[in-house]
Amino acid sequence: MTPATNLISVVDQYGTDDKCRETLMHLRWPDGVKCLRCNSDKVSDELISDRKVFVCYSCRYQFSATVDTIFHDSHLPLTKWFLVTYLLCESKKGMSANQIKRMMGISYKTAWYLCHRIRKAMAEADGHLLTGKVEIDETYVGGKRRGLGRAYKGNKTAVIGIRERGGHLHFIAARDLNQSKLYEIIARNVDKTVDVIMTDESALYNFKTTKYHKAKHATVNHSAGEYVVGDVTTNGIESAFSLLKRGIMGTWHRVSVKHLPAYLQEMTWRYNNRKNEFLFRDTLIRLIKSDNLEYKELTKAA
Repeated sequence: MTPATNLISVVDQYGTDDKCRETLMHLRWPDGVKCLRCNSDKVSDELISDRKVFVCYSCRYQFSATVDTIFHDSHLPLTKWFLVTYLLCESKKGMSANQIKRMMGISYKTAWYLCHRIRKAMAEADGHLLTGKVEIDETYVGGKRRGLGRAYKGNKTAVIGIRERGGHLHFIAARDLNQSKLYEIIARNVDKTVDVIMTDESALYNFKTTKYHKAKHATVNHSAGEYVVGDVTTNGIESAFSLLKRGIMGTWHRVSVKHLPAYLQEMTWRYNNRKNEFLFRDTLIRLIKSDNLEYKELTKAA
């Protein structure tokens, strides 16, 4: 599968359901189609008539390239799945369901559900611990309460940002953030062998009684107008926060507390793969492997 360089190339390569289906087949079985029931490679070389199915000569099981995948029970054409996936991969600040609705000619409900199913596939597995030089900061997203100014955080949700210099970015949503919860989040995302942790001067970041007490903790004093001290800065994570907030305010306009983690997953997946020329392909592979996200699960009360 060649890299998707622009929207025109995507339309040219995947402009029909048959082309999309063939792509899914090659991504799912790069070494040749195998039976989903008995794993035999004695499978019909060609799809059977208009039913788009393979037949296993060993157990006679019939299956298609979309069986047991997120695409199987979808009434949406594969071409629209492919186009929306590409658009979400290439839009630095994300794309709203309303925009997808207008571009694809589908209902808002369908567009919203489709985007969330793709975001779920973009979720990165837990366990990727950051190390080396790590920047940590927090920001708050959500509604404002009139008359209480920008400092009021009572109805906002904290987002912890952790960025490895030259490496991965993690965004983690945290309700009712305190020092204990912050340490727990850092422990899940930062290796104890980290060389240096860089933060601002907030009292939240005091690692003397944590497993990071042997790591160098370097700070910059933002309240005193200090942003860079030698190699010490949190400008990298603040730049990532800036991109996130432009997505929330300029693209999605508002994000509920319940669905905030999904939007953070989308942002970090795209950011961590910003130099990956096969991002579109890799996202399709994740969609093939992704569990189905049911609409009733997505919309149930938090």
